[in-house]
Amino acid sequence: MTVPEKSASSKKEPAKKLPICRAVRLCIDGSVQGVGFRVWTRDRALALGVRGWVRNEPDGTVGVHAEGSSEAIDRLLVLLAQGPRGAQVGELSSTEVRVEGHEQFAIRGVSAGLFVVQEHAASTHHFDLRLEVNGVMRSWAVPKGPSMDPVVKRLAVEVPDHEIRESTFEGSRGSGAVILWDRGHYEQGGRVAWPEALERGHAVFVLHGEKLCGGFALQRTGGGTRPQWLLIKRRDEHSAPGSDIVAQRPGSVRSGVTLAELIGHGPP
Repeated sequence: MTVPEKSASSKKEPAKKLPICRAVRLCIDGSVQGVGFRVWTRDRALALGVRGWVRNEPDGTVGVHAEGSSEAIDRLLVLLAQGPRGAQVGELSSTEVRVEGHEQFAIRGVSAGLFVVQEHAASTHHFDLRLEVNGVMRSWAVPKGPSMDPVVKRLAVEVPDHEIRESTFEGSRGSGAVILWDRGHYEQGGRVAWPEALERGHAVFVLHGEKLCGGFALQRTGGGTRPQWLLIKRRDEHSAPGSDIVAQRPGSVRSGVTLAELIGHGPP
């Protein structure tokens, strides 16, 4: 019987922070997926003052990046070799790696909420990137639209939060129009917990959309009433150097209509 994983709000906070002087990358084999292993690992890591992440790997193993004091890492290794009730740990391999400077211990591979990209013709033409964070859609206007080319850095202007219920709108709006250019869910990534990562001005995330997939980063470059950011595709198996996904896939993921067609012919 699988044990449901608890929400992030139930995680235990560590009693103290220990000096980070060691990092290891672990691969845990056996019957370790679907038995609450990730939540159990996170709770033990936090109790020990260890930072990093845990995730289910495609091959059925569990991967862990852990960094902290040498004593805490050794204690975590002993616990992981045993595993939680219901798990059957086979082999645990450990490799010493460099310290990356994580400030949290996160469960990777878990949806953080909805994301959408709406193409919008108003006083200016732009794309709106929206990420669900704490019950609202944090939003950025991207004039040229997103890119799957890691070399391309797109300007993204922060705009007011959007209501979740409005994020799937498609149709005519005033003298302009909106299409749902992409949609899906996303994972929060990076070394700093959200939403603090956004407040600091550097947020890493993974999109699982119908057009946009893989890692992205938002990097703030300027403040003011409408802070400016850069939207950057991270290099991974989904990146497409030299591509122009906006031109290659212009249609709505809901209706297939393009923004130009919607403006010319009215709502689909």
